[in-house]
Amino acid sequence: MERHVDQELKELNQDILKMGALVEESIYRSIEALKNRDKAMAKSVIENDTNIDKLELVVDEKCIDLIARYQPVAKDLRFITTGMKINAELERIADIAVDIAQRTLELVDKPLLKPLIDIPKLASIAQKMVNMSIDAFVKGDIAIAKEVLLSDPEADQLRNVIQKELIEDYMVKDGTTAPRAVQLLLITRFLERICDHTTNIAEDVIYMVQAEVVRHHPDKI
Repeated sequence: MERHVDQELKELNQDILKMGALVEESIYRSIEALKNRDKAMAKSVIENDTNIDKLELVVDEKCIDLIARYQPVAKDLRFITTGMKINAELERIADIAVDIAQRTLELVDKPLLKPLIDIPKLASIAQKMVNMSIDAFVKGDIAIAKEVLLSDPEADQLRNVIQKELIEDYMVKDGTTAPRAVQLLLITRFLERICDHTTNIAEDVIYMVQAEVVRHHPDKI
């Protein structure tokens, strides 16, 4: 027989899935705005962040309410507290998408410094990691969570490639490129931070499923 709390936990699952979808869309649109030099799209990312903030509050309130009414223990408690943590991580990722959109607005009226190849690649990795981390939570799947953790070095490596090129091939050789290069460096750093947040989510999922802390313990992955 299904407990009443089970239905509410399913609804919480769906809310976090919706939050993840909104965040993925924000990342995608922020980078599309950069690639297409689209001011309207960049502004829409900034404006739509309010909706994500509202959903974050709704999810937080649901989690607190579930704890207060059912006083869950063990697996249910880990699920709810993990949901709260993931909710916060997703809201931070959405804020980073806003940061990217703001940097894009600084660039759209200036000549393109270089063809955008590696930054969209890094954005794709970040989006995929967000998608996988939420999938891992919704399914309670440790294998997917571990795949997220194993993707992070690829993101770090690509970030290093982008940074090296912008600094050594542009800023050092021609100081007039610095203002545009700095904005691209910031965007690169923002994307790498998104990947870091997804690894936090993946680590929380592993704790939720098997009650084992792997954060700061890479040997346990």
